[in-house]
Order: sequence, then C-alpha cells, then structure tokens
Amino acid sequence: MVAGEGDPKELFGLRLAHVGINTDSVEEAERIAAQFQALMGLEPKHLAPISVFADDYVEIMNNGGRGTLGHIGFHVDDVEAAEPWFEARGFKVNESSRYKLPGEDKTYLVYFEDEIGGFAIHLTRG
Repeated sequence: MVAGEGDPKELFGLRLAHVGINTDSVEEAERIAAQFQALMGLEPKHLAPISVFADDYVEIMNNGGRGTLGHIGFHVDDVEAAEPWFEARGFKVNESSRYKLPGEDKTYLVYFEDEIGGFAIHLTRG
C-alpha cells in the first residue's frame, strides 16, 4: 500500500476522541463542564491539571489551549504507524507537542502543525 492511501479508520482504528474548548481559567473550565453536565448529564472528569473533561466527549482547557478555536482529538491504535500516512497527505506533526507517557517509548499524543478551520488537530493513542 502506498502511504496516504486507504481508509484511516480501517488502517489505524481512527475514531473521534473528543472536542477541545479553550478557556483561560480553572473557574471558567469548571463552569463549562457544569453546563455540559446540566445539559447532557456528562460527568466532569479531572484527568490532568490543565483541563477538565465533560465525560469523554469534551475537554475544556484551562490554560488557553491549542488552536484558534480549540482542538479536535482523534484516537488511533498506534500514533507512530499513522504518522507517515498523514504526512503523505501533507499533514506534518508538531514534534514539540509529542508526548510519551512516563516509562513508555510509544507516543501517546501529538498535534499536527497546521490547524483546520481554526482547530488544532491531535492524534492520541487510544
């Protein structure tokens, strides 16, 4: 198979991880998470100090976040295996965003350099 061909859903298990909303404070992030809980019953989750999740669907960043309008995260089974496919389609990863979980050699998360429609896009191992 030529790099960049095929369906990434089948090749890499591509699926939507979450949508990210940018805020500049913990209080605003908490307020937005509470709104999603009231509207849809999405329970707030505190998985990292920089954000609060509304269940698994929405990540509300409290540090300004990436992307002009926020970000969209996509899960893949293996980030490194998927990267050449996206690069062949003209989407380079931002190496400074690469994150590996402590004690692991595999990439957990990486953003692309370019935004799409004002949204930063990242791949997450999921």
